[in-house]
Amino acid sequence: MKYIIIGLGNFGASLAQKLTEQGNEVIGVDKSMVRVDAYKDMISHTICLDSTDQYMMSGLPLANTDIVIVAIGEDQGANIMTTAVLKNLNVKRLISRAISPVHENVLQAIGVDEIVHPEEETAERWAKKLCIKGVVDSYEINGRYSIVEITVSDRFAGRTLGEIGFRTNYNLVVLTTLKVKEEKSFIGMHKKIHEVQGIASYETVLNKEDIMVIYGDNRDIKKILAE
Repeated sequence: MKYIIIGLGNFGASLAQKLTEQGNEVIGVDKSMVRVDAYKDMISHTICLDSTDQYMMSGLPLANTDIVIVAIGEDQGANIMTTAVLKNLNVKRLISRAISPVHENVLQAIGVDEIVHPEEETAERWAKKLCIKGVVDSYEINGRYSIVEITVSDRFAGRTLGEIGFRTNYNLVVLTTLKVKEEKSFIGMHKKIHEVQGIASYETVLNKEDIMVIYGDNRDIKKILAE
């Protein structure tokens, strides 16, 4: 996949490196030439430019980029301006970093697709979330085992966990399921929330677009997602 990451601070640079290491094409953008030079050998491509300038940003290959991430953290104004510029340029999927609750409300009003909180979420977690199709979120227990949230696909929808036999057929354990619901924020914007359905059992029925929280070996998780 192709990514553009705006802001090569600690979080942005770390995420850009991890995505590059996983075989993705990544363009890292920062207004500091020092940062651009520091990471030019660790990220697919690095570019020095002012991301708040719409004319300069329009020169990036945005139409051919799958995901654009605004990782600017030290300057909320630049973060918001950059996010607004990218929204105006109609990027395919826009993810932006929130510094505070008020900042998050502004980003929601602009209409970003997703918001990241680096103080709570690691770059490694986001790299896995972005790279593996179907993964909503993940938590790595160690180098081998993870707890991962994945969206229920057509092949599992309408069936019980007992019928599917995750433990027997896939060597995975479904811990719980989540229902995705929409609610309005105080500024009138719709946002998705995940409602936990309790401990999963053999009788638990999976519905399309629900989320399963599964535990297992990373190889088995990748296998079921690849299928």
